[in-house]
Amino acid sequence: QVQLVESGGGLVQPGGSLRLSCAASVTIFSVYNMGWYRQAPGKQRELVAGITSGGSTNYVDSVKGRFTISRDNAKNTVYLQMNSLKPEDTAVYYCNANTIVVHYWGQGTQVTVSS
Repeated sequence: QVQLVESGGGLVQPGGSLRLSCAASVTIFSVYNMGWYRQAPGKQRELVAGITSGGSTNYVDSVKGRFTISRDNAKNTVYLQMNSLKPEDTAVYYCNANTIVVHYWGQGTQVTVSS
């Protein structure tokens, strides 16, 4: 299986920034679509940002203009740059790699935005 490991989460004040990283065990970015999902306690997991194998990106409306997803194929890593963080961004953020029928998940990294 593809192993995904997230890092970069933490505690930040509103308006602050964090950069999440997702490191893959093997080269996957030329084949897989990648995404960042988040899930707050008691809520459904939602797609925050995605980047296709071809490099196209998409974002949930609530983070447009604030978050940027990118990839570094040489490092087998996908990033989520999060700026202007809001308390409602608080969640566990999960990295996902997927094709039409296969998906892999990381264990998640906690992001807490609090004043």
